[in-house]
Amino acid sequence: MKDQPPAALALDRVPKHVAIIMDGNGRWAVRQGNQRTSGHQQGARVVKTIVTESSRLRDEGRGPDYLTLYSFSIENWKRPLDEVAFLMRMYIDYLREERETMMKNNIRFHQIGRLDNLPDEVLDEVNQTLALTKKNTGLNLVLALNYGSRAEITDAVKAIAEKVRAGTLDPRDVTEQTISDHLYTAGWPDVDLLIRTAGEMRVSNYLLWQISYAELYISDVLWPEFGVKELHEAFAAYGRRNRRFGALDTTNTLQKVSS
Repeated sequence: MKDQPPAALALDRVPKHVAIIMDGNGRWAVRQGNQRTSGHQQGARVVKTIVTESSRLRDEGRGPDYLTLYSFSIENWKRPLDEVAFLMRMYIDYLREERETMMKNNIRFHQIGRLDNLPDEVLDEVNQTLALTKKNTGLNLVLALNYGSRAEITDAVKAIAEKVRAGTLDPRDVTEQTISDHLYTAGWPDVDLLIRTAGEMRVSNYLLWQISYAELYISDVLWPEFGVKELHEAFAAYGRRNRRFGALDTTNTLQKVSS
């Protein structure tokens, strides 16, 4: 039987933007006595499972509108050349194989990150997927490739500085919204829930501006073993949190009034 979402996934407690740091592929492979690449392959299978379930929950009104996955960071170029080449090839294969699934599930694909340094074949598959899914109205699947949050903020600052130099923007008019409007995620809601697998307690230069008020959920499960059950547990944990955004915790007061 399919895992059913817990009752905690109430309509008013649903994270609208979920971001995931998919960690533990290499460790999983080593524990299996295999090469690291096998961990990445299994991790890609998990991506399909999590995307499909997120789309299903979203269609029921109990899932996110945006799911952003940290696929390849700017720092990942420091890995061995053969591993990087394998990851690029796997990304190409993923887009080719999953376009049909995206269309079947009404999923719209997005890409964030610096496009420079990416192989032409990768860019071609990205552009094809963007074009094919642009009219879909379901879950927004965002893959962060060649992404780093400091680089994103730097790019935003450069774009704003260019407008100031051109005389189309007064520095005194620059606000937080101005910066948000120049990020790769312009127009999207900030992250409500950040999930990291493999028990790591850091955010790794990921969506630093967008996770300012996000709820953090750390799972000890390695990404290749992360499944629907673990996703539901993360959503349920989010549903039990009281998000104050810097205000006082009024939970107890509200409970006394209602009683």
